[in-house]
Amino acid sequence: MPIFFSVERIIGMSFTKTLYICSMILNKETAQKTAELLLQINAIKLQPQNPFEWASGWKSPIYCDNRITLSFPVIRNFLREQIASQIETLYGKPDVIAGVATGAIGIGILVADYLNVPFCYVRPEAKKHGRQNKIEGFVQPHQNVVVVEDLISTGKSSLAAVEALRESDLNVKGMVAIFTYGFDISEKNFAEAGVTLHTLSDYAEIVEQAERSGYITSEENALLAQWRKDPANWNPTMAVKSENN
Repeated sequence: MPIFFSVERIIGMSFTKTLYICSMILNKETAQKTAELLLQINAIKLQPQNPFEWASGWKSPIYCDNRITLSFPVIRNFLREQIASQIETLYGKPDVIAGVATGAIGIGILVADYLNVPFCYVRPEAKKHGRQNKIEGFVQPHQNVVVVEDLISTGKSSLAAVEALRESDLNVKGMVAIFTYGFDISEKNFAEAGVTLHTLSDYAEIVEQAERSGYITSEENALLAQWRKDPANWNPTMAVKSENN
């Protein structure tokens, strides 16, 4: 079980402009604190000995549901303020914040409210009825937009939202997300789409924080590292055997 602590002490944490080369992480301190909070409330669960099965069929030792953060006011406000700070540092104040449906609608609204700018969200596909909108909310051509996302895996759904915004003649400045697995395929997809991605935290920070807090053992850390190298072909049974040899 994760270690619990008083989350009130995160308020007032300073924001340092630190760019880590070859990383989507803008601020190391924010990355560590975000990892700590996500593990604390089980928004991210690590089960290397009893893996989850994703919709893709992959066996995974990690499961992420950042919508849980919305139920914790202090934590959701921390995420809101850190995302907003990074957006202003990277891009200045945008004309619009766009959330990716459905997971990032909540945090996107919070960020837009904090920045006092309009909000819209992008559906995976246009509605079949009514106005048949794919983008919900009022936007105008040539507005500067920053996309807010809760989770990046391969990046395909996130980049589909960017494509929809561009098709509406909106200028997508970049994307800021809460967490990324950091898969090579996602980095390739974002590079090919010409989209800059920054995240509050990532897989490496989560695993490091989990071991530091006693959530996982060093042996489980090794299993998590094996999965990260080749998630599509990772076999938890073979991984355990390998560790025991």
